[in-house]
Parts: sequence; C-alpha cells; structure tokens
Amino acid sequence: MTVAEMTVFEALESNVRGYCRCWPAVFDTASGAWLRDEAGKEYLDFFAGAGSLNYGHNNPVLKRALLDYIAGDGITHGLDMSTVAKRRLLETLRDNVFGPRGLDWKVQFPGPTGANAVEAALKLARKVTGRQTVLSFTNAFHGMSLGALAVTGNAAKRSGAGVPLAHAMPMPYDGYLGIADDLLWMRRALDDPSSGLDKPAAVIVETVQGEGGINVARVEWLRGLAELCSARGILLIVDDVQMGCGRTGPFFSFEVAGITPDIVTLSKSIGGYGLPMALVMFKPELDQWAPGEHNGTFRGNNAAFVTGRVALEHYWSDSALELATLAKGERIAQALDGLAEAFDGVSARGRGLVHGVVFEDASLAEKVGQAAFDRGLLVETSGSADEVIKLMPPLTVTDDEIDHGIRLLTGAMEAVCG
Repeated sequence: MTVAEMTVFEALESNVRGYCRCWPAVFDTASGAWLRDEAGKEYLDFFAGAGSLNYGHNNPVLKRALLDYIAGDGITHGLDMSTVAKRRLLETLRDNVFGPRGLDWKVQFPGPTGANAVEAALKLARKVTGRQTVLSFTNAFHGMSLGALAVTGNAAKRSGAGVPLAHAMPMPYDGYLGIADDLLWMRRALDDPSSGLDKPAAVIVETVQGEGGINVARVEWLRGLAELCSARGILLIVDDVQMGCGRTGPFFSFEVAGITPDIVTLSKSIGGYGLPMALVMFKPELDQWAPGEHNGTFRGNNAAFVTGRVALEHYWSDSALELATLAKGERIAQALDGLAEAFDGVSARGRGLVHGVVFEDASLAEKVGQAAFDRGLLVETSGSADEVIKLMPPLTVTDDEIDHGIRLLTGAMEAVCG
C-alpha cells in the first residue's frame, strides 16, 4: 500500500475513523474466517465485524440465496410494507426461534442498527410504564445515539454527546463491587422511599459485556435481576445485539439463565450476511405503539430479510451450531487459560465464542493487538482502559483456524510480554 493510496482516506475521510488506524491495510476480499488485503496478505479474522459476521464472510449458503433474490428482482427497499421476504423471515423466526423456546413475542423492525433498536426499546418501556428513568450498569455499552449513550458507561463515548444524558442511572454490574450480592445496592435503593431513586421504567442489561471488557454475568445474578424486576413491576430489557444469534452458544444469550425478558434487542448477526437489520422483540401486552410512532426509512432491508431467514433455516433448525459453538469455546478457553498461566499479569474470561485476555498493565493489550495484526490476526481491544484483547471469531470457524489463531496470539504475546 503506497502513501498515495492512503492519501484519499486521510484527505477525505473524517478523523472519527477508528479501526483503520489499528489495522493499516486496505482490505479487498474475504471468505469464511479470512480477509485479504489488496497486496494479497491474509488475515485470520477473530473480530467478525464486531459480531455482525457470526456465519463468516461471504457465507456460500447465504450468498447463493441473496444472489438468487437479486437476480429475481426481489424487493430491496420496503420501509414497513408487507413483502414476501418479510413474511418468510417472520415465519422462520416464529418456527425456528420463538416456537421451540415457548415465546409469543411481537416483532418490531426499527432502523437497521443496534443503537436504533435500543432507542426503540427505551421509548417503548417509557411509553408503556409512564415512567422515565432507566437503570443500566457499570461498563455497559448500548450504542452511540443519545438514548443509548445515556445507558452506556464509558466516559469517553458519553462525552461525545455534547449534552446532558438524562433519565438513566447506573448500577453495579455482576462482580463490580467484589461482594457476594451485587444486587444489594439496587434492591435497597429501589425499596427505600428516601433513596432518591425514582421507580424506573426498565432495566437494560447485557448478559456478557462485550465492549465493557468481556464481563460475564453469572447465571445466579441474571436470575436475581429478573426476579427483582418482576417483583417491582420494572421491565427487563436484554440487549442481545452483540451476544445474540448464538455468540454465547444458545440463540439468545440469556437462555442459560432460564429467564424471559420483557424486551430484547437484536442486530448485527440477525441479518446473517453482514447486511444491516435490527429487531426489537417484546411480550404482546407491551405492543402499545401507535402506527409510525417509531419509524425509519431503512427498516425494510429486504435483502437482509432473505439472508437472515436463510441463516435461521440453515443454522437454527437444530442444536448443531449451538453445541459446536460451546465445544469451540471450550477449546479457546483452555488455550487462554494456558496463556494466563504462562504470562504474569494476564487472566482470561469468556463464554461461548467470545473471550477476553485481560492485562493488568493495560498498555500491553494495544501492543499485543498490533503485534497480532502484524502476524496476520485481527483482534480488537475492549474494557474501560482497553485492557482486554477480545477474541470473537465467526461461529463457523474451524478447530484448525482456532489453533492457528491461538498460535498467532501466543507469538504476539511473547513478542510484547517476553
């Protein structure tokens, strides 16, 4: 890549660009778990489009369906009009996801991003309850629009809003206080009429905080949170934008706890192929929207309806992908536990196919990420101080690719950490 070729990015693209600074390559093609730059160098992708490519790049099953749909002059842009592609997606969602889990949810198509799905969920909770406050958690990340930022913990991201972020209150996430009952403060504040905490409309939570540093909530904590909300008439919103669609094993990340949230948001991999789509799903009695009360021009991305539907048909008609994800996740966990033992000041945590390597010296994580890129492995950092290397390969990654990725990561850690 020449200086002249980079100049167009530097000259025309805003300073807000981020990933290209960490990965200074011009990518050209991709398939499965691999990307190639225009010089032909290959990179193993343990980033997966920030969780948008659970089924890999250019998945051949999804690609064939998309090409056939386009070749047949299928509807591309549909707002919220009824189309064959939308009908087939809803039917498949009902038959392959809702039915087997005993869910009778309604489905809303917001704008095609996770942040828009979160905005819709917050608006709906406030409309239904007539209350304003939403409780969120330390280290949470829910998006970059104003409502989503209000329930996001990261100070740098929040400061970009430029205005006060109101009607939200953070609570300690599981493990944050280092005590046995991390729900103690929330429970006490909600039940004390002099705590100064107004009764909230909802609580919004990630079962695994991805951007927050791969913080994994215990099953017991999630159950306690669901019970706390139910007993007090507070709606429970699970943000499954990044951890849904099988990232942690089951289709929904909260299934392991045996809970049923009132509202769930999905985006990223629900489109299957990396095409933008988002869903808000909720209990029928909450469907109190007036027509058009939350809308958007691109909420009818029918191409994503096609690839999303085929992904559900191909990967979620049985438990094969879930079981494979759990097995691959255990393979990664064992390898990372070995790295944690081999390097001082390093620990590991995760669930399914999302894992983190945590560095006590936060400055090392960025250096390891850069060394991994130099070796042909894409990983990003997360956490409040970017102290965590996040591993999030496609769910379709092979065992050989996992082992290769671990070798590349090990080499990077040896180079940086000695």
